[in-house]
Amino acid sequence: MKNPPFRSPRAKVGGLFHLGRLLDKIRLNLRGELPDEYKPNLGAKHGLDGHCCGFLGVEYDDLVERLKQGGSDEELVEWCFTRGLRPNPVQISVWNGFAEKFGWRDRAASFITKVKKEDGVEHHDDLQTSFDCIDYREGRA
Repeated sequence: MKNPPFRSPRAKVGGLFHLGRLLDKIRLNLRGELPDEYKPNLGAKHGLDGHCCGFLGVEYDDLVERLKQGGSDEELVEWCFTRGLRPNPVQISVWNGFAEKFGWRDRAASFITKVKKEDGVEHHDDLQTSFDCIDYREGRA
């Protein structure tokens, strides 16, 4: 899908990679506008959505319920930070490093290989992480 209606995982919200994209996907899903190809992994504990919620110490379902009430990104970030973890600069750096490298030489690497094969881009050695594959698929690479 080119030019999806949500942010790159590299866009930071609250200083964190992926959080803005997660909020966008939940908002779109609540409005019935999330493209079908994104629904199977929405909120998946083993993916970036689940890891982001786990890092913040909030349950995905609770975040969805909070989003149903509306609010700006800043309000939702503050809700996450108040309800769970308010990460310090070192914790933010650790999360961003983890998220940016997710899929590179870790347990998600086989998923990256599968996605690249599905997309017919096995030869793209530059696509090594989830972020790389997401941005490539969505026309940002």
